[in-house]
Amino acid sequence: MSSTPDDLPLLQIGIGRPSAQTPAGGGCGDACGCGGPDEGYDIDPLTCGLDPDLAALLAASGLDPVQVEDIANLALEEDLDQGVDVTTVATVPEKSVSTGDFTARQAGTVAGLRVAEAVLSLVCTEEFEVERHVEDGDRVEAGTTLLSVTTRTRDLLTAERSALNLLGRLSGIATATRAWADALEGTGAKVRDTRKTTPGLRALEKFAVRCGGGVNHRMSLSDAALIKDNHVIAAGGVAAAFTAVRDEFPGVPIEVEVDRLDQIPPILAEGADLILLDNFTPEQTEEAVALVAGRAILESSGRLTLDNAARYGRTGVDFLAVGALTHSAPVLDIGLDLREEAPATAPAADDEDR
Repeated sequence: MSSTPDDLPLLQIGIGRPSAQTPAGGGCGDACGCGGPDEGYDIDPLTCGLDPDLAALLAASGLDPVQVEDIANLALEEDLDQGVDVTTVATVPEKSVSTGDFTARQAGTVAGLRVAEAVLSLVCTEEFEVERHVEDGDRVEAGTTLLSVTTRTRDLLTAERSALNLLGRLSGIATATRAWADALEGTGAKVRDTRKTTPGLRALEKFAVRCGGGVNHRMSLSDAALIKDNHVIAAGGVAAAFTAVRDEFPGVPIEVEVDRLDQIPPILAEGADLILLDNFTPEQTEEAVALVAGRAILESSGRLTLDNAARYGRTGVDFLAVGALTHSAPVLDIGLDLREEAPATAPAADDEDR
């Protein structure tokens, strides 16, 4: 049987940037050190733009540093709109330096700390010190300080919202995923995401799923096939659709969606790698597990809630597909608070002034 989803390499969008002879798959931000698409991308992505140590941490997490830099630049450009932070420039002295604490205001699971650092680093170009208190994937309580940053006050306040938007969004996804992973603990099944992601943020959001204890489904339409009802209609049947994909792309894993038990034997005979059980009840799912008997990976979709997750997990399926991990996860409330400076000590008065 072909590789299981856990064995498949995670496609990182942007890794292995094309050379000048190959069209680029997206542009770097203005702060990128690669020189832009006109000069090609024959470079190590870790040398592009971000601090090398930060880039290495992002890469070790399975993220493309160049793509993170692009997203960070886009967020900042959207916030500044080619201007300046008028409130901060008017109210904060130019040479002021502050320490700010990024703090969780509710309990949850953290994801995106290095992404937030990337945003900050693009604005905080002079003095910039970071103290890391927790790591991505850590569970935290309300009031936990996640990250402390010392830099120019103007820069910190200008980057604040862009950094928090990404950090809160990714931590919300990780927190939602952790709830499902906890519900499935001990069942043998894992929660898995879908392609229902925010455009442009898929790699980051799927990273957040991993931080929460979930498993990634395909990153794109090109790295695995998923034959659904519309493909079946267009191809003239399940078997015809399966054969067409296998013949055209013989090395690609193929998953087939079914909504009835009688559809399973024909696609098993064709050699499907995975079968998606759409809107099956737990009882029907148990029947499907018995019918397949380990000859394919099984994934449940539809009808799933946190309340019934363990029931589905105990049926013997391998995955529960939950689009809500990325399309409906609430943002985790995280804030930035500047530390108040201690009041200066008044000089001792001379005797003659007493």
